[in-house]
Amino acid sequence: MTKILIIRFSSIGDIVLTTPVIRAVKTQVPAAEVHYCTRESYQTILANNPYIAKIFVLKDSLYELAKQLQAEKYDYIIDLHHNLRTLRLKIWLGVYALTGHKPHCTSFNKLNIEKFLYVNFSVNKMPALHIVDRYMETTKFLGVIPDEKGLDYFIPAKDQVPRYSLPQSHQKGYVAYTVGAQHGTKKLPLAKMIELCEKINYPIVLLGDKNDEKIGKEIEDYFAATTSQVCIYNACGKYTLNQSASLLQQASLVFAHDTGLMHIAAALQKTIYSIWGNTTTELGMYPYRTKFYVLENKNLPCRPCSKIGFNTCPKGHFKCMQDISFDTVVQTF
Repeated sequence: MTKILIIRFSSIGDIVLTTPVIRAVKTQVPAAEVHYCTRESYQTILANNPYIAKIFVLKDSLYELAKQLQAEKYDYIIDLHHNLRTLRLKIWLGVYALTGHKPHCTSFNKLNIEKFLYVNFSVNKMPALHIVDRYMETTKFLGVIPDEKGLDYFIPAKDQVPRYSLPQSHQKGYVAYTVGAQHGTKKLPLAKMIELCEKINYPIVLLGDKNDEKIGKEIEDYFAATTSQVCIYNACGKYTLNQSASLLQQASLVFAHDTGLMHIAAALQKTIYSIWGNTTTELGMYPYRTKFYVLENKNLPCRPCSKIGFNTCPKGHFKCMQDISFDTVVQTF
C-alpha cells in the first residue's frame, strides 16, 4: 500500500478544485490509499468522496493534527495549500528531516510573483493554464496525468432536495443564481442583481448561506411588490451546502459570482454564466471543463485590483460590476 496525504485547508471552491488530483492519484497510483487534510468546517465537501480513505481535520491545534498524521507514516505528501501553516506541518511530518521516516513531498506553486505583477502593475505573466492543471503538476513525480474528467462533487442521498418541496412555481424548472461571495467586490450590488433577474425572466432559486439571507430577501420582496412575472424563491440560508448542491444539480442553468458554488456547479456539469468583478479569468479559476459564459466589464484598466477581493471598491466607483452588460443573457430555457 502507498499512503498519500493531500493538504488543502480552505476554502470551498479551492477544495472542489483539488478533486481531480484526488481522483487521478487514487486511480493511477498502484495500491494508493489517499488521505486528505483540511479545516473542520470544510470536511463536508469531501465526506462522500469515494477516492478518499481518511479525512483529517484541523480544529484548534496544528500540533494535535500533526500528531495524528505522524502515526500514518506517509510515503508521499502533496501540499496544495503551500503556506506557513503547511510548512510547519510538513516539518513535523519529517519532510525536511535528516534521519528517520522522510516522506517525499511536492508543493503547489502559487505564482505569487506573477499574481503581484498582474494585480499591481497590470503585467500579465500568468500562464494560460487553469489552476486545476497547475494542481496536477504536483503529481507528475508519481507518473500521474490529467484524466480530463472534470471536477467531482458527491451529494449523499439524504441531502437530495426533492423538486416537489420547492414552491409550485419552480417545480417544473428553474434557474439557480448564487448571490453570495466571500468579498463584496466579487458580487453584484443589489440593483444589478435585480436587473439580472429581470433579464433572466424565468423562475429563479437564489442560493447562498446565512450571510446572504438579507440580500436574498430584498430581491424576493422587490419582485413580490411589482407586476413583474419573475418568480423568486429565496433559498439563502435555508439549506446545507450539500442541499444547495442538489438544487444546483436540478437547475436548468446557473448564474454565479466567482465563488465556491460556481465550482460546485462546474463539478455537476451545469452550464454556467459566471459573473466577474474585481477578479478575472486570467487568474485561472474559471469554471473547469463545463460549458460557461463570462459576464464582465473588460474596459477597465483597474481590473484585477486583487487576486481575492475587497469589501468595497478601492477606487470608489465599482464600475467592474456597475457597468456589466447582461445583453448576452439567454432568455429562453
